[in-house]
Amino acid sequence: MTQMSFPDFEYARERKQTRCERFFAEMDQVVPWAGWWR
Repeated sequence: MTQMSFPDFEYARERKQTRCERFFAEMDQVVPWAGWWR
């Protein structure tokens, strides 16, 4: 495995959020799922 360069690190850090990830993030704000699990 090679060491990451600065551009690679910046790209990995600022990865674009997928449609599915945006949906679940919004649903988590509407319905607090953490409160449902013990």
